[in-house]
Amino acid sequence: MLPSNFISSPDYVVLNEKCGVILTMPKIKTVRGAAKRFKKTASGGFKRKQSHLRHILTKKTTKRKRHLRHKSMVAKADQVLVVACLPYA
Repeated sequence: MLPSNFISSPDYVVLNEKCGVILTMPKIKTVRGAAKRFKKTASGGFKRKQSHLRHILTKKTTKRKRHLRHKSMVAKADQVLVVACLPYA
């Protein structure tokens, strides 16, 4: 039998006490900052907002600011990190 503190651990849930102790795997937490910054596309990629549009805008041209408003995709090299932060995306 398992120790009582193991069964009542918040990472595990007891599903059926009659047939024995059945445990589920712990859930993985989503990084909330990443959830606010990235959106998953239907093809499996991630959209992101471009940087450099928060402050010091007077020296930037209108064309530059207009192009920065558009969303872009996360690079393939960085996509592994985003997937690790968003396990249920």
